[in-house]
Amino acid sequence: MPIWIKICGTTSVEDALASVAAGADALGFIFAPSARRVSLEQAREIAAQLPVKIERVGVFVNESHARIRAIVEQAGLTAVQLHGEETPEFVASLFARGPRGRRIGVIKTILANDQFQDRLSLFGRNRECVDSILVDSGSGSGRTFDWRKAQPSIDEHEMRFIIAGGLNSENVGEAVVKFSPWGVDVVSGVESAPGRKDPQKLKAFIAAARKAGQQ
Repeated sequence: MPIWIKICGTTSVEDALASVAAGADALGFIFAPSARRVSLEQAREIAAQLPVKIERVGVFVNESHARIRAIVEQAGLTAVQLHGEETPEFVASLFARGPRGRRIGVIKTILANDQFQDRLSLFGRNRECVDSILVDSGSGSGRTFDWRKAQPSIDEHEMRFIIAGGLNSENVGEAVVKFSPWGVDVVSGVESAPGRKDPQKLKAFIAAARKAGQQ
């Protein structure tokens, strides 16, 4: 199966369409404090101009159920990425996950820090509440986490993993080969400035990830 690629920190229609043209599978919209934060209106405007096949992921940090649900519905999002201290109980009660209605995907971010193993094991025991686990070094840090230190914990769990944190066209291939992840996620590695995407960097990143995914 081809590797899933998400371009996060989308702030404009122009950048969104450039990401789509480069071959992205999903775009991320940040609703938490960030240089790349967007309003509900901005996200809705951008999402409305995307091809149906492109996933629209809202990124939230320790938000309430009500706010997350409202933004998902009003912006037309297809998934959420929870980047805070959300518990399995919080995640499980966020959306109805039965066959009725529009199904919203759930990505849970777990930071590769001193609590990584414990947090990963917690969600490993409650894997039915999430679709995938995104491993990152920190919110907007632009740095890679310690891949060698984190790998044993990742290998131990049979879950869909998304690798993030400091990725760019030069190292994403190595990350894909090392972790064999379900997906990768990038922000600063494809930007010309915070919140502004570079079309050439987008193309180079996606090409490198796809190439490594085929090996």
